[in-house]
Amino acid sequence: MRKFDNYCAALENLKDIFEYSEPYSNVVLTGLVALYEICFEQSWKAMKEILEDQGFAEAVTGSPRQVLKTAYQAGMIEDEQIWLDALIARNNVAHSYNNKIAMDIVNQTKRRFYKMFCDVQSEIQAHWL
Repeated sequence: MRKFDNYCAALENLKDIFEYSEPYSNVVLTGLVALYEICFEQSWKAMKEILEDQGFAEAVTGSPRQVLKTAYQAGMIEDEQIWLDALIARNNVAHSYNNKIAMDIVNQTKRRFYKMFCDVQSEIQAHWL
């Protein structure tokens, strides 16, 4: 699955987020937010492709929110709320020129989202491919 392979590559890149610590330069902070955004985008697109292939009609929509809800209902993801929080963070990337928003995205990625991304990768590899 091409989209899942893209997701795995994005997740591999995202682990670089742990190589940096505060205080971040503006360039580093912007790059870390971009790593998060790319990984999030690739994650929901991979879920969409797999769910469609498995016959989940709800996944045909282009909406990340609907794909996440379908993935939760199908058992692909365990915690719907963390994924919806991650979607909110992704939507806030457009405002990452605001240092507080950018820092929140990076901190949440380190504390919550990186593990969430790893968990869905493991789940897909174990039960969906």
